[in-house]
Amino acid sequence: MLGLFQIALLLTATSGFVVPTNSPLRRSNALNSQKEAPPVNIGWDSHKPIETIPDSLVRPGDGPEGNTPMRAKFEKMCREAQIMITDAISEIDGDATFQEDCWTRATGGGGMSRVLSNGKVFEKAGVNLSVVYGSMPQEALQAATERGVDRAKGMKPGERVPFFACGLSSVMHPRNPHAPTMHFNYRYFETDGGVWWFGGGTDITPSYINEEDMAHFHGTYKKVCDNHDPEFYPKFKAWADRYFVISHRNETRGLGGIFFDDLNDREPDTIFEFSKEALNSVVSAYGPIVEKHKNDPYTEQEKEWQQIRRGRYVEFNLVYDRGTVFGLKTGGRIESILMSLPLTSRWEYDHNPEEGTREWEFLQACKYAREWI
Repeated sequence: MLGLFQIALLLTATSGFVVPTNSPLRRSNALNSQKEAPPVNIGWDSHKPIETIPDSLVRPGDGPEGNTPMRAKFEKMCREAQIMITDAISEIDGDATFQEDCWTRATGGGGMSRVLSNGKVFEKAGVNLSVVYGSMPQEALQAATERGVDRAKGMKPGERVPFFACGLSSVMHPRNPHAPTMHFNYRYFETDGGVWWFGGGTDITPSYINEEDMAHFHGTYKKVCDNHDPEFYPKFKAWADRYFVISHRNETRGLGGIFFDDLNDREPDTIFEFSKEALNSVVSAYGPIVEKHKNDPYTEQEKEWQQIRRGRYVEFNLVYDRGTVFGLKTGGRIESILMSLPLTSRWEYDHNPEEGTREWEFLQACKYAREWI
């Protein structure tokens, strides 16, 4: 796991982060060099705030040659879902509204972030739209697709890959430890040579096991999958169990859901319809669970356990999440990339729940994947 110093170095090298003059990191570097090198910057300055987002961020002729109608259709789907989901979350919270930030990207595209903080029900919730294109380094290609490693083997050192990407991503962090965190991401990618694929999924991260909640969440997505291919749910559920593993802890981030990537084994319109139904099912899969638990009484110990599990969430997102790595490697908008992190989290040295407790029971479910329906 990366230490704080290593994370600071990583952000400095990859994201244009400028270390304050009086920080220990800056002072330690100065011991080795009388003249400081200028900070590396690969993207922060390229994102320009705008008052309102254009009707479409897809422009024919930008990015690699590809399927312009699908790009436009996927963007439209994401925009409509962003409005629908943020409206539903605002209604559940009842006390807070989403802050909206629109931006354009100098190298191509733009997006809109909607973030809620310090609400009555949600500590933090965000839904981000991004439509970006340009060229990406090989490291970003390897983060964008599981097949990226194989493709990069045939590339020259320093060679970049033209790309287009459109996606909608979200994380919801409720206050109540009995109300689970939820994450989703649905995306469409194109690169040069006519290569395209869809990816995405929705997953749930509670702090305590509630069998009824898990049956509802997983059951909702099994029904979505079965509407398109009966092999989807078992395949994508197992994929989520593999993907959301915190390897250095030998446990999963949460209790899974569905996850898929590099999906291009059938017609684009067919996969689009599946992605659309999965995205539009977020509210019905998650909303009733939060409504059910948002006012549950809880103890200080239960809140502390939630914060420890939030710490695990941070570890996964900063160390393993492919979307985070892709965003950093392509000069993505840092506020959008790190929106997924919880407002608060906790680390305790060598914390191990007592065997037989609800906390221990939850941890076992994170170590040994279960079927919920």
